Amino acid sequence: MSETLGPLPPAADALSRQARCIALGRGEALMRAGDLWENLWWIERGVLRLFYLDRDGHSANKNFYLDGALFWPVTPALASEPIGFWVEAVEDSLVWALPWTRWQGVVQDFARWQTFERGVLANLLQEKMQREQHFLQRTATQRYQDLKLQHPDWAERIPLRQLASYLGVTDVALSRIRRRLNQG
Repeated sequence: MSETLGPLPPAADALSRQARCIALGRGEALMRAGDLWENLWWIERGVLRLFYLDRDGHSANKNFYLDGALFWPVTPALASEPIGFWVEAVEDSLVWALPWTRWQGVVQDFARWQTFERGVLANLLQEKMQREQHFLQRTATQRYQDLKLQHPDWAERIPLRQLASYLGVTDVALSRIRRRLNQG
C-alpha cells in the first residue's frame, strides 16, 4: 500500500503489516450476498469479479478488480448492512485483508489517504455514470470497443462470458462482435 500512498503514518503502517493473506482459487468466493463487508481488500495478483444474482439465479457482472486494486465499502450502508452481491475469483488470486473500521481509524487524519479515497470515489462515480450512459446510448459493439480502450487488460484476462455479462450481451453475441471486428 505504501507504493500507492507513500510512507504511511506509524499506526497505519503497523496495521498494514498485520494484513491477512487469502489465496483464492478460480471460482472461489471472497464475499457472498448476505455477508457483512468488514475489510479493505488489496489484490496482490489475480482477477476478482463483483456480481449480482437475479431472481432466477443468473449472474450479472457489475465490476472487475485486477492486480494492485484496492477496494472497500465506500458507503456507510455497505459497511454496516449485509451486501447484496458476490465477489469471487475469476482466476487464482492472492488477496490481502485489512479490517476496514480499524483502517479508517488510523488514516482519518492522513491527508494522502483522504486525497486517494476522494479520487477513487470520483473515478467510481464517473465510471458508473459513463457505463449507464453507454448502456442507454451506445451499441453493444461500441460498448465492447470502449471497454477495450479503457481496460485493455480485461479483454486479455477475463473470460468471454464474464465480459459479455458486464456488457449486457450474451457470450454468443460478444463472440460475433469480436469476430466481426477482427475481420474488419
